[in-house]
Amino acid sequence: MKLRLLLHEHANAYRNMAIDEALLNSGIPTLRLYKWKPSAISIGYFQSMEGEVNMDACKKYGVDVVRRITGGGAVYHDSIGEITYSVVLPVTMFPDILESYKAIGRCLIAGLNMLGLKAGYAGINDVVVNGRKISGSAQTRRHGIILQHGTILLKANVKKMFSLLKVTEKKIMDKEIKRVEERVTSIEKEIGNVKEDEIREAIIKGFQIGLNTELEEGKLNENEIEDAMQLVKKYESREWNFKR
Repeated sequence: MKLRLLLHEHANAYRNMAIDEALLNSGIPTLRLYKWKPSAISIGYFQSMEGEVNMDACKKYGVDVVRRITGGGAVYHDSIGEITYSVVLPVTMFPDILESYKAIGRCLIAGLNMLGLKAGYAGINDVVVNGRKISGSAQTRRHGIILQHGTILLKANVKKMFSLLKVTEKKIMDKEIKRVEERVTSIEKEIGNVKEDEIREAIIKGFQIGLNTELEEGKLNENEIEDAMQLVKKYESREWNFKR
């Protein structure tokens, strides 16, 4: 099975999430790499926006807020601090959810290892380097298709993340921030500055090896573009983002 490769640059949160859902709807096996501009907070499908996000701080810093169709927790997507991947595959490849997380995790690990990192797997869906989280993922399944998307941290700004999320006073303390900084890492923290092209190339090769497949660069088709344009309206809407 060939995988279509989509290399996308920065887009806002609503467009990014609309494209991912359009890819799920079309079901064409695809790996997409993309970034966020402006920076954004995405919350999991089952979370409450008011319960998780400091809306005043997001407004102040010009940070988008959006609800994903996938589960999991609130994530800060820094416009210069991460590359995000999404992958669409038929459920028949991985009927078991845990198996699919591990298989996609292996792709990310293979890519990171090519950069000189010693990456491994932890928990249900985290990729770690030296025991510290460098990538988290979330997944949904619909009509026999898997959509999984997740982060690859280029650099981590825990202090900024804490200011945008609703966390207790205790957690905002320097001691707690330091504790979280010790649990999270990034490519920059581990091996210094690496060109983003090199990182993308390594991730692509990781997926080729991990899924034993060829990747061929392509574009969104007309139906996907149209679908994404319609879905942007949903992701921009208060009704969707604040529905819980």
